[in-house]
Amino acid sequence: MNIHEYQAKQILSRYGIGVPRGAVAYTPEEAEKVANDLGASGFVVKAQILAGDRGPAGGVKIVSTAADVRVTADKMLGTRLTTTQTGATGDTVTRVYVEEACDVTRELYVGMIVDRSTARVTLISSREGGTDIEVQVAKHPGKVDRFAIDPEEGLSSADARAVSEKLGLEGAAAEAAERALLGVYEAFIDLDASLIELNPLGVTRDQKLLALDAKMSFDDNALFRHKQIADLRDREDAGRLERARHGFNYIKLDGNIGCLVNGAGLAMATMDMIKASGGKPANFLDVPPVASRGQISEAFKLVLSDSGVAAVLVNVIGGGITRCDAVAEGISSAYQAISRRVPLVIRFEGTNRDLGKKTLRDTGVNFIPADTLADAATKVVRAAAGVR
Repeated sequence: MNIHEYQAKQILSRYGIGVPRGAVAYTPEEAEKVANDLGASGFVVKAQILAGDRGPAGGVKIVSTAADVRVTADKMLGTRLTTTQTGATGDTVTRVYVEEACDVTRELYVGMIVDRSTARVTLISSREGGTDIEVQVAKHPGKVDRFAIDPEEGLSSADARAVSEKLGLEGAAAEAAERALLGVYEAFIDLDASLIELNPLGVTRDQKLLALDAKMSFDDNALFRHKQIADLRDREDAGRLERARHGFNYIKLDGNIGCLVNGAGLAMATMDMIKASGGKPANFLDVPPVASRGQISEAFKLVLSDSGVAAVLVNVIGGGITRCDAVAEGISSAYQAISRRVPLVIRFEGTNRDLGKKTLRDTGVNFIPADTLADAATKVVRAAAGVR
């Protein structure tokens, strides 16, 4: 589970990590009020989406006055911001974060992850922070230091001090870094985080350290222990929320043909075949091989919740745990629960293929049968275009 920058900064500040003063805003007027309340000599307006690389995409702007903040927020809100991490469709900006501009002399990188290769929480640091950190890692891996933390000992003050020295910090800045690193580790362990990233971590002229940007991700399996973190998920978009609740992978696209497929590889092949047949997929949806009837039902409802979907293709290969009749029962349950009807093309293969089709007919689900993937793609493209 990911959270927004402003939410991450609110959490990290409680663990002693310095952050610039700021607040979130949902309208241009709110953004201007935040700027006036801050009373700073300059401001940064940041689009809040659950993806990185916002700066190069125009999602981070430095302005001088509160009036400029309002104008900038007005231009950002409601737009779709496309970055290297959002995919081609981008993410809609529903809120902006307004904070005071800071005068920093250096930008560093600090991150913490669970390193699967060592099964340890690992602290990652570099003297070169900012948007080019990935490029630096690829070109100059020696510029990035990794420190695997002993799970029994935890991160000690001596460890944190050693890392701050590697960052080239001295005096008050080194002491501030030591406190920040210990705070990051404490937050990571307390909240069952899977990622904390301070990039850049800025050093000010008066030797203070401020997280100019912050990212946090959490282990979904541990959210039952952290209601205050889980509650933040209510602010995510519907697709991410449903995916997390019901255990399937869903990504909304800009086409009009909904897809429900079991297996990521088959899902990609299905989307390719739809495009080759002249259609455009409305989503990527991969239900797991152990999906229950309830999960199938919720996945089908989510596909139909997109008002742009004109037809749906269900492409399921039964085998092992997945049975076509169980998938049919899930679809039937969703079909009876919602009133919206669009053309439905069904391709079942494998275990209980014929029983699955019979189940749909017996429960009153109208569908167009297809024998092959090519046949299914052709039929759903025609159905979406209103061709019988």
